[in-house]
Amino acid sequence: MKAQTFLPEDYRPAEDEPFMNERQLEYFRRKLEAWKQELLELSAETLEGLQDSARAVPDLADRASEETDRAIELRTRDRQRKLVAKIDAALRRIETGEYGYCEMTGEPISLRRLDARPIATMTLEAQERHERKERVHRDD
Repeated sequence: MKAQTFLPEDYRPAEDEPFMNERQLEYFRRKLEAWKQELLELSAETLEGLQDSARAVPDLADRASEETDRAIELRTRDRQRKLVAKIDAALRRIETGEYGYCEMTGEPISLRRLDARPIATMTLEAQERHERKERVHRDD
């Protein structure tokens, strides 16, 4: 286990410092871990809610409404699970030194983009090209 990098409370990655230096990596690692923790807590709450609602409801309309709510909760939980997997992948990229670089071009991903979406794996331009190409193939 390596020593933790000191990070002031108000630290924000800046364009005028070396890209993906120790402080930036620590900033994004903490941001990702906090996000993951938040999702795991929400997931636990969802599970508790689903267990509480797993009771027999005699009224047909109430049962239908409850089943709809349950389906929405399960979809949300599935999205959260996928997001946690992406966060784990981003944390692995931090460990391997690949974090912050576009998987398509190898170019640095902008700090603003990473701050807004720390699981980003492509520069904005590469992401837009990728989405345009997907749309074209979907229309075929």
